[in-house]
Amino acid sequence: MSKKIIFSSKAPEPIGPYSQAVLANGTLYISAQLGMNASTRELVTDNLADEVVQIMDNIGYILEEANMSYDNIVKTTIYTNDMNTYLLVNDIYGSYFKDNLPAREMVEVSWLPKDVTVAMSCIAAE
Repeated sequence: MSKKIIFSSKAPEPIGPYSQAVLANGTLYISAQLGMNASTRELVTDNLADEVVQIMDNIGYILEEANMSYDNIVKTTIYTNDMNTYLLVNDIYGSYFKDNLPAREMVEVSWLPKDVTVAMSCIAAE
């Protein structure tokens, strides 16, 4: 098995003992991303739309580091602490994809790290 740790300085550093992403046998596993700005280490909390855009941008930076794009994403999991965010999150998320939409679920959870509203993890393939 080939395994490579993927790290992008444009995305926030992990807040625990895990990697931003791991590339194993052509499949990229991206850890759940928060709406955190990597350069300031500040959470984007002014509004939900900006938080989701920051999350999607962080995912994009990690994909870029692995020489991939949003088109390579095959599966996404979206976590929210309020399912009333569904429509807004869905609209922003959908704007990052053209064709070949990935499989996805969005689930409500009782709490997310740093008290954020949304977090997303992805699986992408070469």
